Amino acid sequence: MTSDTGADSTTGVDPRQLWLSPTRPRRGRRPAFSRETITSAAVALADAEGLDAVTMRRIAAQVGAGVMSLYSYAPDKDTLLELMIDHVSAELPTTGAPATGDWRADLTALAHDQRALMLRHPWLPAALSTRRVLGPNSLAFLERALAALRPTGLDGAAKLEGFAQLTGFVAGYVAHEIAQAAGARSPARAAAEADYLAAVAADGRHPELAEALAAPGRSLTPEALFTRFLNRLIDGLSSTT
Repeated sequence: MTSDTGADSTTGVDPRQLWLSPTRPRRGRRPAFSRETITSAAVALADAEGLDAVTMRRIAAQVGAGVMSLYSYAPDKDTLLELMIDHVSAELPTTGAPATGDWRADLTALAHDQRALMLRHPWLPAALSTRRVLGPNSLAFLERALAALRPTGLDGAAKLEGFAQLTGFVAGYVAHEIAQAAGARSPARAAAEADYLAAVAADGRHPELAEALAAPGRSLTPEALFTRFLNRLIDGLSSTT
């Protein structure tokens, strides 16, 4: 995401000012736009064209505003990105108790919810790598995840680390999944690569690879891979309980 005016973002985002202050100026004329409107426009741009397309100039054109008037809501690109992340986080389930009380099942469901969200908003995995603060929607989802982890007996720090590990895994997997889909191999290329690996495995210099390739095949769909990797991560969490 780029900035049109060179607004200074070196000081970072003040979370109290961003999330605990009023969303519009207290004095003067009632503004024609809202932080919600501006954030929604930014998310729509990112969904359609990626983060690099999100500039104040493009957003202003979308909502019919002057560029400078938007900076009272999002003074720099870091603030806008935090607003966008929390905006889409409202799509995650955050109300009610975990569905089953089985923490493994509940954590699995939360991870699948995160993956679905990131697939709907392909810019989100990259955005999360630069996040600095948690907004209200993100905090609500975190609260749900911590409640799901309560039966594990982990202490507070370990539960927070477990949630961070889960989110990092999902973001990394989805980023890879999106990249793979964008550069999908042709059947001919996939067959050529399989032939190459078979030849390498048969040369006698790679016995571990030969044994691994000789194992029964498993589904390689993105959903199946995600589920297997996720189960291993959750198994790792259970070993610390």
